[in-house]
Amino acid sequence: MVRPSRPRPADDRGLSARPAHLDPTPTRRSLLRGGLALGATAGAVLGSELWSGAGAADAVTVDYPTATWAPASSANYTAASRPTTYPVDLVVIHVTQETFADTISLFQDPAHAAAAHYVVRSADGAVDQCVREHDIAWHAGNWDYNTRSIGIEHEGWVDQPAYFTNALYRASAALTAAVCTKYGIPKDRNHIIGHYQVPGTDHTDPGPNWDWVRYLRLVNGV
Repeated sequence: MVRPSRPRPADDRGLSARPAHLDPTPTRRSLLRGGLALGATAGAVLGSELWSGAGAADAVTVDYPTATWAPASSANYTAASRPTTYPVDLVVIHVTQETFADTISLFQDPAHAAAAHYVVRSADGAVDQCVREHDIAWHAGNWDYNTRSIGIEHEGWVDQPAYFTNALYRASAALTAAVCTKYGIPKDRNHIIGHYQVPGTDHTDPGPNWDWVRYLRLVNGV
């Protein structure tokens, strides 16, 4: 689950960010954007784009044809014009540590300071898009990785593999394959990574129960 880079137990329980009044973290937004210095640099690079509404999502437009638009609060991502402003060369795989519905609600909470581009439901593989692909979702806890990646959340818990259903794997793999094809991203483990692989993170998702071999085969249509 996307959240500020704040220490948690090794099993990632309680991984998702909580409302600010329950979990006050003064620098949480800068952490999600990759730190105060990098956030400030990005602000200078993007200039007026951050505040002009450039890159704001059209409510009737999604980037993935079968996705349902469920917009995150604009406080939880940075408006941009990727891949013009930044190349997109990674897909980051997350596990929500929340229900599907609660994850969408968290992303719509302006105090959450985090969101991913997509969320995949366990039961049937339904996909909600929360942030447009051209915008920078705050999901990786590392500004550089945020600018370069598409973040995909998967409903479930890292220690409960029953959530990783056939429907979820297939729907997510189809989404990842489409993203990789669109941006010319190689469909391999160097470019489709787990949240735990992001430098500086304390996350473990998608965890040891995520079947990477199966997932990459599905992404590659094997």
